[in-house]
Amino acid sequence: MLWSLPLLALIWGLAFLTFPGFVHPMSPTLSAEAVAAFYRDPENLPRIRYSMVVFNWFGVALIPFLALIVMQIRRMAHQTPILAFCFYGCLTGGPTLFFMADLFWLLAAFRPERDPELIQLFNDLAWVTFTGQVGFLIGQSVILALSIYLDRQPKPVFKTWVAHFNLVVAAALAPASFVALATEGPIAWDGLLSFWVKNIAIGLWILVMAVVLGQTIYRQRREQGAAA
Repeated sequence: MLWSLPLLALIWGLAFLTFPGFVHPMSPTLSAEAVAAFYRDPENLPRIRYSMVVFNWFGVALIPFLALIVMQIRRMAHQTPILAFCFYGCLTGGPTLFFMADLFWLLAAFRPERDPELIQLFNDLAWVTFTGQVGFLIGQSVILALSIYLDRQPKPVFKTWVAHFNLVVAAALAPASFVALATEGPIAWDGLLSFWVKNIAIGLWILVMAVVLGQTIYRQRREQGAAA
């Protein structure tokens, strides 16, 4: 499951570049007519539809990787499994909201002949859901950090710096929560904080946690082999 990540990252990256509204994020200030014209463009329409389907595949395929982290939390020296259950709850919330954003983009592209204001509505729903609904991701990082801090054993599952890193990621995601309050500036859905900082933080989190998780799994295998 861990080694499926590089392939998934490649597929997701291609889908990211395929969707014409992501390479240069659409502006929230566009008029309804401009948004409708974007979806009606014969070059944009098929790219939007197919990239959203691929995004959905990526979201589902990421769940096993997150489940591996749950397994590692269960290995930590805690008096209760509650933190593992909390992380598990958060990991199911993030992909679900990701699917909802994809669904709204697909609906906007499903009938491009709709009234421009309806297309704009679906487009707004998609961008606000995708950008602003980061509560599960923040909770996921904070719970993982707390689990690491409370892991009281001679050889902890994850090193303390991983907890620090997760708190930094949580802080980087927080500004995106306010995306619905502005159509311009750093917290707008195409802004520095809500789009670029947030998405780079998510990508970096996946990369760092994949490396850390791989090192931990291989260390545990060596220790089990030595014990046997």
